[in-house]
Amino acid sequence: MIEIRKLLKRYGKPIAVDIPELHIQQNESFGLVGNNGAGKTTLFTLILDLIKANDGEVVIKGKNVAKSEDWKNFTGSYIDEGFLIGFLSVSEYLYFTGSLYGLNKKDVDNFQELYDDFLSNEIFTDGKLIRDLSAGNKSKVGILSAFIGSPEILILDEPFANLDPSSQMRLISMLQALHKEHNVTLLISSHNLSHITTVCERVVLLENAKIVKDLNKRDSLVELEEYFAI
Repeated sequence: MIEIRKLLKRYGKPIAVDIPELHIQQNESFGLVGNNGAGKTTLFTLILDLIKANDGEVVIKGKNVAKSEDWKNFTGSYIDEGFLIGFLSVSEYLYFTGSLYGLNKKDVDNFQELYDDFLSNEIFTDGKLIRDLSAGNKSKVGILSAFIGSPEILILDEPFANLDPSSQMRLISMLQALHKEHNVTLLISSHNLSHITTVCERVVLLENAKIVKDLNKRDSLVELEEYFAI
């Protein structure tokens, strides 16, 4: 479904991503781990065509993402709060995002009800603007906005960061349901090794812009813990 070919991104001399080949299959749950600066966010932004590669290409369903818009219709993503619109209320933002996928107000209200136990009531208090929310609540809004178009592919960068423990557990259940019940292809990065190995059947480790391990779920947590303990 997603093919990465000879992908290279550098900022001056430092190399941020150097991946000769990577294939992510349809309905795969794909996790990405690595220390700060390893290239995780850069890889996701390249897949989403948010930045330009120095060389190589990302192909989704046979189409180069830099040369086609088709993949955007079935891809949901949240990288950071730069994706949000701070001067809108949460409801306004979700209605706007839903409209991009042809959803009306009632559709969005019904969608929102599915995730009431993930959202905090305070998010909707007196039309509070997104810019005034806590970091955790901003993350919740961004994550739900990535879900809203019933995507075939879901890309989330550090979705567990800033969430309280209850919200982290709920998010794990939500992601597992999307993958198992709706056949969504997941691409998730996280510093939390336990969470990422719970959600993802395959985990790739980046180090200094390169893939150094490509693990299946059966042995990934133990091997990752040993790797980072060195």
